[in-house]
Amino acid sequence: MAVRVINLAEKFAAFKERWSPKIVADLNESHVKLAKLQGEFVWHRHENEDELFLVTSGVLRMRVREDGRERELLVGPGELIVIPRGMEHLPVGDDEVHVVLVEPKTTLNTGNVRNERTRDELERL
Repeated sequence: MAVRVINLAEKFAAFKERWSPKIVADLNESHVKLAKLQGEFVWHRHENEDELFLVTSGVLRMRVREDGRERELLVGPGELIVIPRGMEHLPVGDDEVHVVLVEPKTTLNTGNVRNERTRDELERL
């Protein structure tokens, strides 16, 4: 496989769908994905995988449930958050948010939940 430079702005401009991650690179046993988020997703968790969300534009409101409490963390451009495996979380974008995701190749976008937003097969850009 050839080494290449990935222009994030060009890749984000290549798709309009929200909540439908696109693979842009492979890193060891992980995918590097781009996603556009807007509105509320679904409460879910990933039993076996940690997830990294790096915000490139917009503000991500990440709601998490831990120790019997619910709280919200704001993640702005140039910031990232790692959601540990097993933690229930709900991503929210009031306006459109662009994120880079780094997660194991086995990670299902909706984790332990299956609904209309579940993507079994991801497009590669």
